[in-house]
Amino acid sequence: MPRPFGARNDKKSMKEGIEKIAESKSRTFLAFCFSFIFGVGLFSFKEENAAAFYLYILIFVVLFFLIIFWSDKIKRFIFFCFLFFLLGGLRFLWSIPNNNPENIRYYNGESKEITGWVSAEPEYQTSAARYVLATDLGKVLMTMPLQPQYEYGDEFILQCSLQSPKDMIDSTFIYSRYLARSGIYSLCANPKIKSIIKDARGNWFRKNILRLKTKVNAQVESLWPEPEASLMAGLLYGARSGLPKDLLDNFSRVGITHIIAISGYNISIIAVVLMNVLILIGFWRQQAFWIVLSVIFLFVVFTGASASVVRAGVMGILVLVAGQLGRLSRVGNVLVSTATVMLLFNPFVLIWDAGFQLSFLATLGLVYLSPLLEKYYGQILSATLSAIIATLPFILFQFGRLSIVAPLVNVLVLWVIPWLMLFGFLAVMIGFLFFPLGQVVAWLAGLGLKYVIILTNWFGSKSWAAVEISLPWWGMILLYILMIWSIKKYEAKNKDFAIGQGV
Repeated sequence: MPRPFGARNDKKSMKEGIEKIAESKSRTFLAFCFSFIFGVGLFSFKEENAAAFYLYILIFVVLFFLIIFWSDKIKRFIFFCFLFFLLGGLRFLWSIPNNNPENIRYYNGESKEITGWVSAEPEYQTSAARYVLATDLGKVLMTMPLQPQYEYGDEFILQCSLQSPKDMIDSTFIYSRYLARSGIYSLCANPKIKSIIKDARGNWFRKNILRLKTKVNAQVESLWPEPEASLMAGLLYGARSGLPKDLLDNFSRVGITHIIAISGYNISIIAVVLMNVLILIGFWRQQAFWIVLSVIFLFVVFTGASASVVRAGVMGILVLVAGQLGRLSRVGNVLVSTATVMLLFNPFVLIWDAGFQLSFLATLGLVYLSPLLEKYYGQILSATLSAIIATLPFILFQFGRLSIVAPLVNVLVLWVIPWLMLFGFLAVMIGFLFFPLGQVVAWLAGLGLKYVIILTNWFGSKSWAAVEISLPWWGMILLYILMIWSIKKYEAKNKDFAIGQGV
């Protein structure tokens, strides 16, 4: 029976499309990157299996040598995409440590004496402190009372009841995978410290940066009362553990948590707002670009240059670069390439790190959606709305909450954030030189901090400020497909469409 005419045309157009991609070096590169990313994503849901890992390697090697001698270009291209997909999967599986006596997770469920040192910045919460200990067998997460406090570089010999991280039933948040993104597979319960050597290990540069941070934090606490001090600490270096829970909840309800979090979402939006403020007060675009770039670099260094902070800084820089390049195709290549490199270093972040996902989505929104909205809204408002729209489907899927007032509150708050950061930084620096003058500058910044807190609490206290709406995974994907289709349709109708004019 002959095939329908439409089916032959569809097959022909698909073949032509694949040929078009295969004949373009840049499109081929993007196809391979997407295949790698898809492989990482799909294998992120797979449980570890040593036998399967070696089987995948064998398949990869066999297919690689078969493809080399394949003459059909289209089939070669398709199978190369499959190889990169497999490579992404192997990269994820390879990142999972073997469960053997050479890894700390092997001893989960046992009491064991370990020697480890504080290898990351301690996380001080309201009632406890969390420390990441690096040992010869891997990383361990330890929870201790808030006092006495220990610092980066301190070395311990302690007895631990090692446990595996427990996941919540019927929750999209998987705690074990969340910790695994930082290489942590064991928890130290009921720690009994046998000996401590202060300042025994660690990187000299990071150690001094964290010490400077401690001094700055003490200065912040002396210049502002609570909760203004904790809010300023959150704005300057992402420390928000001192904020009251009800205020944190209100930040979430009104959709401005990003202003006190170290993420690409936060840095990207602040970078856009700061860029526009600098241009508004008289700087040329090129001058503003280099100033904001320097601010991001100093922020990354000051916060300790951890992997998550570096990723956030890269996202913010990408938004700025997008404004300089001004072409969708070039920026798209940069974004996909950056994501691929990040996943090479840490494949866990693609699925199990909500911060990375929000950062990347917000960056895409600022790059692709902001120019569409700019002709109808102001530059700052269009940047805010584009980040909100781009992250909304994911937020509804992951957190199940829709902030009704987020666009309005972001507009009312974001314009003051760069000024708060500037006056906050000046108050701290001047306070080190002449404290009374630093208090005067801090008082001015305090007015803005009160404004943000009062506004957040007022809107957050309203029952209609946020509604609980949960979106299934297929609904999230459907919304993103619709979003991409809308952008493509707009781009087709406006051939002169360029990005970055408001960035």
